[in-house]
Amino acid sequence: MKKAFSLLMVLILSFSLLAGCAKEPEAVVETPAETPVAEEPATEEPAPVEEPVSFDNLFVNIGTGGTAGTYFPLGGAFAEIWNQNIDGINATAQSTGASVANINLLMDKKVEVVIVQNDTALYAYVGEKMFEGQTFEGIRGLATLYSEPLQIVTTDPNIKTVADLKGKRLAVGAIGSGVEANARQIIAAAGMDFETDIDAKFLSFAEASAGLKDKQVDAAFLTAGIPTAAIQDLSAQNDVYIVAIEGDIANTLKTDYKFFTDYVIPANTYKGQTEDVQTLTVKSMLCVSTEMSDELAYELTKQIYQNLDRVELAHNVGKFITLETALEAMPVPVHPGAQKFFDEQ
Repeated sequence: MKKAFSLLMVLILSFSLLAGCAKEPEAVVETPAETPVAEEPATEEPAPVEEPVSFDNLFVNIGTGGTAGTYFPLGGAFAEIWNQNIDGINATAQSTGASVANINLLMDKKVEVVIVQNDTALYAYVGEKMFEGQTFEGIRGLATLYSEPLQIVTTDPNIKTVADLKGKRLAVGAIGSGVEANARQIIAAAGMDFETDIDAKFLSFAEASAGLKDKQVDAAFLTAGIPTAAIQDLSAQNDVYIVAIEGDIANTLKTDYKFFTDYVIPANTYKGQTEDVQTLTVKSMLCVSTEMSDELAYELTKQIYQNLDRVELAHNVGKFITLETALEAMPVPVHPGAQKFFDEQ
C-alpha cells in the first residue's frame, strides 16, 4: 500500500514538473506601420527680376529724309520710343537727303541709325551703282519696315505713260538719293537717256510738290510709303495722276534688279486718282553699322516692336510694320543684337 502511494506521488510530482517547464507562447507585439511623412513641396526659385537696361548718356542720331516724306515722322517716333523706354539714351531724328545721304552719314560715323531703301543698302554693301569704289561691308540691318512703291506723280492728265515723260521737266529726288537712283533705272528701262531725254530737277519731296503746284515741273518721281505727305499736300488743291510702271518696263526692271516686286496703289489713295495703279516697290529698312554693340541693337529693335501703336500714330505706314515681316527682303546681314531679338520671338 505504501509502495502504491509512493508511486502515485512520484507520478503527480513528475506531471507538475513537466507542466511547469512547458513555455508559454510569447505575446506578439504588433508594431504599428510607419505613417509616411509628407514630403515638403519643392520650392520654386523666384524668377530673377530683369533689371532695366541702362546706358551712360548715349547719343543715338537717326538719319531720316525730307520733312515732307515718310522717313522723318517715323524717325521722330523711333526717337521718342527709345528715349522713353531705354534708360540713358538720348535719341534725335534729323532731316537728311534720305537713303544715299544716310548711308554716307553712317559710313562717316555722323549718325548711328538710318532709314533707307533696301536697294540702296544693297548697293552700299556690294559697292555698286552710286557706291562703286566704296564698299560698305560694315553695314547691318535691324529690320525691314514697309513697302515703298515707285510713284511717278503729275497734275497733267496728258502724261499717261513713262514714255510720255520724254522731254519733260522731272523732279527726280535729291542728289544722291534712292529716288534719284530709281528715276535713272526707270528712264533707262524705258529706253531713254537720263542726261539728254529729260530735264532733270534734283528736288526733295517738298520741293517737288511745290514745283508741281507752280507748274515748274511736269512730273515728279517719289519712292515712299503711301499715302505720301508731299502728294497729299499737292492733292489738296489739285487732282493728281499716278503714272503706271508696267508691261515691258516693269519686266525689264524686275529682271535687272531683283529687289523690285509688283505693287498696286489702290484707287483714291490720292484725290483725283480714281483707279488702281500698277507699279513696282522696294522696301524701307533700318540700318546700323557693325560698331554698334549687340546690347544696344537688341534694345533698339525690341522697343520698336513693343511699341508699334506709337509708330502707327506717327504715320499711316506704321500699320504695315510687323514682327512677321521684319526680315523680308533683307539685303544685308542682320546685326547680331537684332537677330537675338527675332530669335527670341
